[in-house]
Amino acid sequence: MKLISDFKDYELLDASNGEKLERWGNVILLRPDPQIIWDNGDLREKYKGKIDAIYHRSNMGGGHWENLKKVKPYWQISYKNLTFNIKQMGFKHTGLFPEQSVNWEFMIDKIQSSNRKIKVLNLFAYTGGATVACMSACAHVTHVDSSRGMVDWCKENVLSSNLNENSVRYIVDDCIKFVKREIRRGNKYDAIVMDPPSFGRGANKEVWNIEKNLWELVNLCVSLLSDNPLFFLINSYTTGLSPYVLSNILNMLVSSEFKGKVTCGEVGIPIKNSELVLPCGIYGRWECE
Repeated sequence: MKLISDFKDYELLDASNGEKLERWGNVILLRPDPQIIWDNGDLREKYKGKIDAIYHRSNMGGGHWENLKKVKPYWQISYKNLTFNIKQMGFKHTGLFPEQSVNWEFMIDKIQSSNRKIKVLNLFAYTGGATVACMSACAHVTHVDSSRGMVDWCKENVLSSNLNENSVRYIVDDCIKFVKREIRRGNKYDAIVMDPPSFGRGANKEVWNIEKNLWELVNLCVSLLSDNPLFFLINSYTTGLSPYVLSNILNMLVSSEFKGKVTCGEVGIPIKNSELVLPCGIYGRWECE
């Protein structure tokens, strides 16, 4: 398992009974997490007076934030030279997944070590964590997401990180439809990263199902790779999906066309002042040798 490190503006302070206590800059949030099935005490009592906001999940689906103290509509946190805008979203989210910093480091290192101009395609790109990471390494990124709100949020993160807006192309579209158009146009990319949801809908209500559509998408994306590709990275938070599924797909589709190696595994966050780790998803990587 790859664990985050050097993320000074984020900490997982404690976890117990389906909840995690986190520090985002100077804001302390308590959010649900279904993987936390162990009992380490009542966090609401243990940290009484220290928690700024709690996300309450509803039995009917969704939920709401309860601000115990005044919380700004948005605030910023930094990871090294990158700056992200954090907000209280529906469904408990904040607009950033800190565990992805292990993949940001991988991509930054590969791009910088290549010593050439790199074009990156970021699919299901959300608020642009991978986009700003790759841009910080001087890559040009095509950022694709079906939600205009998420694309606009990425624009905010790019500006906050003082990155060159000429190095990014923003696309609001269904990822499969966009990839098919890029194939017809003959466009090529040196690196592809994707973070597909379990289920979703595209810009025009196209239905996405990771079990039915991931193979098709990766197969299409192979046609977009340049003659000398750098990496192909898949992230997933789909419950029950093994990292070896991603490894198998990359071996069958990418390694069959390009010389390189495939690795896979989990990402996680250490819990402060303990030996415990919170698992936070899986990854599969193909990279050139």
